[in-house]
Amino acid sequence: MEASELKKLLTPNEVAELLNVSVAQVYTLLRGNELPGLKIGKRGVWRVDPDQLAAYVQNLRTEALDRVRAGGRG
Repeated sequence: MEASELKKLLTPNEVAELLNVSVAQVYTLLRGNELPGLKIGKRGVWRVDPDQLAAYVQNLRTEALDRVRAGGRG
């Protein structure tokens, strides 16, 4: 991968702001492998690829629509 192909990775704080959830909830999603993330370095600094975040949100939308179509609540 070349430097020109690299995208800015999002911090947990940025993800929390985009999803309108708490930073603690983002860490829970990351640690539980529900939200794909990168743990960088010895201290384990988390970062999220914007494309993976978009895919995660799209998957949530799809699941919600499926529940509604099945007669449940979204």
